[in-house]
Amino acid sequence: MPNTARWAATLTLTATAICGPLTGSALAAPASLYAPSALVLTTGHGQSAATVTPQRAVTLTCAPTAAGSHPDAVDACAELRTVGGDFSALKAREGVICTRLYDPVVVTVQGVWQGKRVDYERTFANECVKNSYGTALFTF
Repeated sequence: MPNTARWAATLTLTATAICGPLTGSALAAPASLYAPSALVLTTGHGQSAATVTPQRAVTLTCAPTAAGSHPDAVDACAELRTVGGDFSALKAREGVICTRLYDPVVVTVQGVWQGKRVDYERTFANECVKNSYGTALFTF
């Protein structure tokens, strides 16, 4: 009798392990009706991301609501929506005056924006110039 109980327990556990994930996925509803928008932004001093160790990194999630470790996630997501997720479309704000000191700062953005893969890198002349682009996205 002990062998029968062991076999029954083994078969039950095996069936649960194999069939359990199948039944759960058939009934699972989508997690969200929004296309995913989750990004990791980094910044560091140097010429390119290939030669720079990131000094600061933040996360930014924009759907369904703004969240993440970005200090101003709400405004950063709004800014991205304004340019349709095109980081190259961000322009320097008018009236911002920066020194001509050349101390290059590299910003990278990787992740997904509205379901599409994002891999962006830009080198700014210095921290002031970086912060002048857009209003909130690169100021972290």
